[in-house]
Amino acid sequence: MVMASRTRTSTGEAKRHLVVIDMQRAFRQPGEWHIPRYDEAARIIARLAGSGLEPIITRFIPDPAEIGSWSSYYDRWRSMRLDPDDSLWDIELPDIEVRGSIDLPTFSKWGDELAGRIAVGEEVILTGVATDCCILATALGAADAGRYVTVVEDACAGQSDAEHDQALSLLELLSPMINVVKSGTLLN
Repeated sequence: MVMASRTRTSTGEAKRHLVVIDMQRAFRQPGEWHIPRYDEAARIIARLAGSGLEPIITRFIPDPAEIGSWSSYYDRWRSMRLDPDDSLWDIELPDIEVRGSIDLPTFSKWGDELAGRIAVGEEVILTGVATDCCILATALGAADAGRYVTVVEDACAGQSDAEHDQALSLLELLSPMINVVKSGTLLN
């Protein structure tokens, strides 16, 4: 049996990629999709980015075609049936310079574009919102694709503290493919 190893940089450290999931106005401002601890997560993400980890930013952008079950999803969330160019989908990270984003109409942001940037054996450091939706879906997709995944629990936020904690508990079951850590372990 061949064991996959982590891809190393020239200094011998595992190559790491800070992925910031869906830190958008739709989840920050009051409304149906409001994430209560959004600003707390944003401050930690800024500290991680300031430590030298260059962020890869993603955005959830609705597909107006609403293929298959997405139509039923938007029947539930009618107020979110917005044009993909609506300002509600803008990134809101006050302390981070945003230089483009990976835009997908899916919960999981794992796909061809992230896979093209993050090689098998490299580490995906996940932050953002919502822990119980897009973080969970992206973590599972990246782990399935052979990437090491680290979810930074205090740099993520869920629809509630209970749902955030439940998602983290599920993710912890998948160690060592997915590890859940506090930001302090990455900032030291």
